[in-house]
Amino acid sequence: MDPDTFTFNFNNDPLVFGRHQTYLCYEVERLDNGTWVKMDQHRSFLHNQAKDPLYGFDGRHTELCFLGLIPYWQLDLAQTYRVTWFISWSPCFSWGCAEQVRAFLQENTHMRLRIFAARIYDYDRLYKEALQMLRGAGAQVSIMTYDEFEHCWDTFVDHQGRPFQPWDELEEHSQALSGRLQAILQNQGNRRMGLSL
Repeated sequence: MDPDTFTFNFNNDPLVFGRHQTYLCYEVERLDNGTWVKMDQHRSFLHNQAKDPLYGFDGRHTELCFLGLIPYWQLDLAQTYRVTWFISWSPCFSWGCAEQVRAFLQENTHMRLRIFAARIYDYDRLYKEALQMLRGAGAQVSIMTYDEFEHCWDTFVDHQGRPFQPWDELEEHSQALSGRLQAILQNQGNRRMGLSL
């Protein structure tokens, strides 16, 4: 990925506008004698596919693009795999992303999913339900911190040897977003017990 593309799309500053793409960097690991072993052939990035009315294509969100790749990998169903997503926006509800990821996890019990989101996609009125649905399906949902941003820079960005340079207030934004996410996920647990916040 180009460094400017990464910095613009993964920047967690809420006052940066104009980010309409969702980028997803992914890694796959296989459990081998209690240790997660990286599968370098299943590490890359992708972004959502734009709508093209000329050809009647409605577009496809990046999470669904990723799910479309997995059948081609022909993974061994007897093995346990862990997929890690570093995603510029958290999965949405209204396009069915969270629901399809939930269904995928239920059908593929040999796979674990960790999601590290740069930002919470709160343009969808049901975004809280999307995050709660993913967590309820067994996905680990977290906000990206400096460590995840640096890992993505080192792993997925064509940085030409330049070290990761954090933008202003990266950690402050991560902490604020983590607090919001924890409140959303905590509310899920309270609702299950019949409590309200």
